[in-house]
Amino acid sequence: MKDPIQAEQIAAARYALIAPIVSRQTPLAPGELKRWLRETASRNYELPGGRQMTVSERTLERYLAAYRIGNWDALKPKTRPKSKTKLDAALLQQAIRLRQERPSRSVEQLIFLLEESGAAAPGQLAASTLARHLRKAGMSRAQLMERAPSGTFRRFEAGDILELWQADFKHFVYLPDPKAPGKKRKTILLAILDDYSRYVAHAQIYWDEKLPRLEDSLKKAILRHGIPETFYCDNGSAFSAHHLARICGRLGIRLTHSKPYRPQGRGKVERLFQFVDASFRPEVQALVDRGEMTTLEELNAALRSWLDGYYHVREHGSTKQSPKARFETSDRPRKRLSLTELNELFLWEETRTVDKTGCIQLCGNTYEVDSGLARQKVAVRYDPFDLSEVQVWQDEKRYADAVPVELGRRRTRAKDEATPAQQEERDTLSFLELAENKRQAAWAAEEMRYARERGGEPR
Repeated sequence: MKDPIQAEQIAAARYALIAPIVSRQTPLAPGELKRWLRETASRNYELPGGRQMTVSERTLERYLAAYRIGNWDALKPKTRPKSKTKLDAALLQQAIRLRQERPSRSVEQLIFLLEESGAAAPGQLAASTLARHLRKAGMSRAQLMERAPSGTFRRFEAGDILELWQADFKHFVYLPDPKAPGKKRKTILLAILDDYSRYVAHAQIYWDEKLPRLEDSLKKAILRHGIPETFYCDNGSAFSAHHLARICGRLGIRLTHSKPYRPQGRGKVERLFQFVDASFRPEVQALVDRGEMTTLEELNAALRSWLDGYYHVREHGSTKQSPKARFETSDRPRKRLSLTELNELFLWEETRTVDKTGCIQLCGNTYEVDSGLARQKVAVRYDPFDLSEVQVWQDEKRYADAVPVELGRRRTRAKDEATPAQQEERDTLSFLELAENKRQAAWAAEEMRYARERGGEPR
């Protein structure tokens, strides 16, 4: 307390309460202290300033204990220590500007932007301090935007990495349709999340949410990180396809589905999508609105920057570790396959009847097969992204590959065509550019570490 006179008055009032006990020279009789506490606590007292109040038995006991330890001075109100953290006015104004620019940005994101841009030194800003100043300025997220409350469900967490992967699609931002100039087309985000670490094994944005997209992402995740024990997803057409069940069976993965209309079973991937909406989506939406992001290729590049430069290296609220650190510190053995082996396992398989000329039809294309298979049923295995090669099988025996006679389509879905992005000067900090810089710096450091361990050059 700053006013010493008032502190003395309060100490005097507190002493007057306990004086009958502390000034007593003879020992208290059994039960006498208890009766005194009860009687004293039942009265009303007038403190400095004219305020009427009662004092609880616990408070009286606290006064007695304080006096016995520190005498009179211990009865004075404690002076609150001055805050050790101060916030520079210029930094606060910059944080306010960044919050105004994108109200959904968290305090953690604001600190990231200020530190990575060089406006603040690493560790200079405390989240609690910045949050307090933003609230005082009327710039907290709660003051700027309404947020719907989220439900709570029973928690579950896998015991280690690769025990459980969760996957789901999410409708994402609209981009210019490469096939229809002047029109917009919705994009689809697919994420595969490791349950234990919250590390995103793979995430990619596509034009649709069909089975080939799911297989493409699952193959990339397995190639990079290994084969998971369980793959947990919803009951959408892509996830419930027989072909996916066959792939998981061949890989030794247990494929499980959540109950219909109960997305809380996939709570962690749903929470990831909420964070995507709060942190990543507003940043790319601003670029799309300004015409600075027009292609799927650019959108996926931004996603990689956000994942590796921000999401994977930030401390997760539940695990208190970054997803990257939690994933990489596990010593769990990983079962891996080569790209060639994975490509073979992920081939689609269908049945076709060979006509009398020794040809089959597949995805609108005509192929010629071994003439000895005419008028017989065969199994064809192929990559939906490359219809130029088609394997021919019958009774587990492989015949010569089918030869394209009329190859009108080279894949079941066209690849996304990239278009040049418009570049404009702007005076605001780019969250995604800073995340990409951090991702590249981390990658370079990893390359140097790898080189030092092997006594050679970076990969």
